[in-house]
Amino acid sequence: MTKETSLNCLKTVHTLIWIFFNVVIFYMLYAVLLAELDIWFWIGFVLVAIEGLVLLCFRFICPITLLARKYSTSDKDNFDIYLPAWLAKNTKLIYTTITFFIIIATIIRLT
Repeated sequence: MTKETSLNCLKTVHTLIWIFFNVVIFYMLYAVLLAELDIWFWIGFVLVAIEGLVLLCFRFICPITLLARKYSTSDKDNFDIYLPAWLAKNTKLIYTTITFFIIIATIIRLT
């Protein structure tokens, strides 16, 4: 496989994982806003926590980004994912903020 093909495969996988976590996080937001903390909400909570631990272990750099570095010397924020550069650059901030809101709202719902 060429470097370009390998990078494109990684970009596709990275984008699919990003989409998956969008679905999870926005379901969690929906559930907490409607006070429907069902089993899917808690499964999402565990998945997001695992993702957070993975990022923490890799010093807040996605492991897929580290793999993609082997196939590209680009310094663009979106070299490893099919997202606009501004979104790739701000994804962690956006989703950390939403997740923080979900955690606070969950605590409020449970008290």
